[in-house]
Amino acid sequence: HVPTAEADSAETAVEILSDTIIRLTDEDYKEVAERLGVEVAAMKAVVDIEAGVSHQGFFAPGKPIINFDISMFRRFAGKRGINLAKSRSTHAEVFSAVNPRRHGSTQASQHVRLRKARSIDERTAVEGTFWGMFQIGGFNWKKCGAESIEDFVLKMSRSERDQLELFANFLQSTGLDKYLRAKNWAAFSRGYNGPSYAKRRYHTRMASAYAKHKAKEKKQQDR
Repeated sequence: HVPTAEADSAETAVEILSDTIIRLTDEDYKEVAERLGVEVAAMKAVVDIEAGVSHQGFFAPGKPIINFDISMFRRFAGKRGINLAKSRSTHAEVFSAVNPRRHGSTQASQHVRLRKARSIDERTAVEGTFWGMFQIGGFNWKKCGAESIEDFVLKMSRSERDQLELFANFLQSTGLDKYLRAKNWAAFSRGYNGPSYAKRRYHTRMASAYAKHKAKEKKQQDR
């Protein structure tokens, strides 16, 4: 029995996942890159910046790497008329960083924080979190081609290939694929990371990461 989005929350749906992390393969990258008409090295450059050189989309089975953004959570709560005043005392860990020492790791504490935020409001918590190896904001779930916010969380929590597919859909629906295709790092970074991309050197870091992956590809081809 697979829970439906209507009957179960996104968190419940994740419980059906296996106890194995399904990693991306080079073939996965190639298939999606060909569909988008972009280079694999360009896609890997995005992961370098968003998830780090380890390219890990998960920290544990069924638990993608996440970044719960309290400012985004507050913003979406305000738009929905959710009063957070009482929650500051009943859900204190949502509004102040959870201690990683107590929960085992930074990512473990992030998931604790997200879980508690979900108990305030499921949709607002999911939309106020950045998900997976491409760190896509939950508020972009429709642009990722997900059928529902529950479907978005399920796919983010299922495999790195699913995370890659959601990323590809996001690029196509926003038109950012053309900048990645042209290796226009500044235009891509502005659209993907916001107007402060230059201060964060997002575009120059992407260019360096791309060059590194291209050099690695050439070295493998020359063997």
